[in-house]
Amino acid sequence: MQDLNKALADIADIRLQLEAGTMFRGFGPAVIAITGLMALGLASVQFFAFEQAMREPALFLAAWSAVALAAAGLIGVEMFARTRRHHSGLADAMLFKAVENFLPMAAAGAAVGFTLLHFAPDTTWLLPGLWQILVSLGLFTAVRFLPRAVVLAAAWYFISGIVVMALTASQRELTPWAMGLPFGIGQLLLAAILRVAYGDEDGSA
Repeated sequence: MQDLNKALADIADIRLQLEAGTMFRGFGPAVIAITGLMALGLASVQFFAFEQAMREPALFLAAWSAVALAAAGLIGVEMFARTRRHHSGLADAMLFKAVENFLPMAAAGAAVGFTLLHFAPDTTWLLPGLWQILVSLGLFTAVRFLPRAVVLAAAWYFISGIVVMALTASQRELTPWAMGLPFGIGQLLLAAILRVAYGDEDGSA
């Protein structure tokens, strides 16, 4: 019995070592790029067609929350399929690691948005910058299982978050490009990093 327990423990250790040393391939560059284009598209629509209406915090946040949910859905569906295809026996563990890493970031972003909207609506202009910083923290922690160059995208989101808050501090208004440009550029940058890191071995863009 002791030999069996030791063998099981050794197998578990080997699996942990394999997980730690395996680059996660669940994020498809093409879908990540599409989410960046979605951000740029929504910002364009808000700016050119509904600029005044979208300055209302509730409408602004509703629009961006809808796009965020749609983007998360696209990424999630492809992530599930790609993880099964690229990680075979480690698929469940790798998928759990990715979800475990980014779920707290998403929950924190939703909680901060809800709190400011309902209890301090005059401070909602801070949300674009705060959300970008939260994304940067999620990416910084994800470097342990994603390509190391992802740190460039993480740095972009951190710097853009600080810059956006500094630039919008004078008017203290929600503006479409404070969301659209940082997230559009950030997602396109992330997609490019993943595409280069996966290289020709990736069977799906």
